Amino acid sequence: METDAQVAVRAAQAGASVVRDMYGTSLARFGKPGGDFATSSDLAAEKAILDVLRAARPDDAVTGEESGRTGPDAAARRWLVDPLCGTLNYAVRSMLVAVNVALRAGSETVAAASADPFTDEVFWTDGVRARARTGGADAPLVPSAASNLVDVNLDPPFPNAPGFRAAGLLADPGFAARFRPRVVSTTLAVAWVAAGRRAAYVTDGRLRDSVHFAAGIALCRAAGCVVTGIYGQPLHTGPGGLIAAADPETHSALLDLIGTPRNTA
Repeated sequence: METDAQVAVRAAQAGASVVRDMYGTSLARFGKPGGDFATSSDLAAEKAILDVLRAARPDDAVTGEESGRTGPDAAARRWLVDPLCGTLNYAVRSMLVAVNVALRAGSETVAAASADPFTDEVFWTDGVRARARTGGADAPLVPSAASNLVDVNLDPPFPNAPGFRAAGLLADPGFAARFRPRVVSTTLAVAWVAAGRRAAYVTDGRLRDSVHFAAGIALCRAAGCVVTGIYGQPLHTGPGGLIAAADPETHSALLDLIGTPRNTA
């Protein structure tokens, strides 16, 4: 019988195959609140993922970005599915996207996979190990801050503004003196922290049970990264947000730049 991690990898690969095959084709767009949109590729990739999950784990609940919640609301096991993270990138033919699948059992993410459709890489974890699969071979994910590259998410919402503004972090002279900013607009960059390709990732927002972030956070934790909320508090508490850093030194430097929460009342 397949493990949950194997199911997550297979589901992510199924979605990634659809995303890759539909790249560059004429895509229908479907409007969403806040000016966002999905494409026909988002919908087709999610269907491919759900087909895998429902066949392999028919008793589990699922939350899909496009299809919403299915299965019992109080289910102990729930799959979180983001079929195409970086839809706007994809729609304008930029290959910076990810396909994210994660399984939450109770309060923990116990399996996750984040696939890059265009490199044929799948970053995966069983909650303990963190690996990258390329061409059927697995290698450990090893975080590293050597690049000094830090991805900062500039997409709304910004629940901690004006106390914390991601754009303000980029403008801080101390940030420019220590790090080099990147904005790729896909949570593939969170997996890159676990893989040693980014020193850190920073975002505002409420991320508990996020279909976008659950897989990347699980990968970073399993790889040994430092993962906290935006002000260093335990993840998913207080003001929320996320710092995923390759090592304690990088995490500490980012906390110094971000500062302490300010009363915005």
